[in-house]
Amino acid sequence: MKTTSADWSIDQLPGLSTDDHSRLITCGIHTTLQLLQQGKTPEKRGILASQLQIPIRHVNKWVALADLARIPGVGCQYCGLLLHAGVASPTQLARTPLDRLHRQMLKLQVATLQRRDLCPAIGEVEQWSQQARVLS
Repeated sequence: MKTTSADWSIDQLPGLSTDDHSRLITCGIHTTLQLLQQGKTPEKRGILASQLQIPIRHVNKWVALADLARIPGVGCQYCGLLLHAGVASPTQLARTPLDRLHRQMLKLQVATLQRRDLCPAIGEVEQWSQQARVLS
C-alpha cells in the first residue's frame, strides 16, 4: 500500500485563530508540511515560538496536529479528534489498539457535540492506522 503525506493549507488546521494564521504566514508557513518542517525538532519549535511570540505549547500542539493531518484519511477534519483522544503522532496511532481508540473518540464526540453519528466508523479508523504505519 502506497501512502503519501497529505499537505493542507495552514488555515485548515483546527484551533488556529486569525492572528495565529497571520503570524504563521509571516514566518513563511503556508502549509501543514511546512509547519512540520519548521517544527521538526524541539529546538526548531522553540525558535518558531520565539519568532511567533507565543507559548511553545501552542507550537507543539500545532505541530502534532499537522503531523496527524498528513495521514490522508485523517486530514484536518479528524486530527483534532485524534489529538484529544490521546494520539499525538502517526507512530502512536499505528500502535494504538483500534477498539480502545474508537471507543475514546466516540465518547469525546458524544461528550462535546452530543453526536454519535459524527464519529468515524471503526473501519475508517483501521484505515488511518494502516496509513499511519506506512508513513511512520
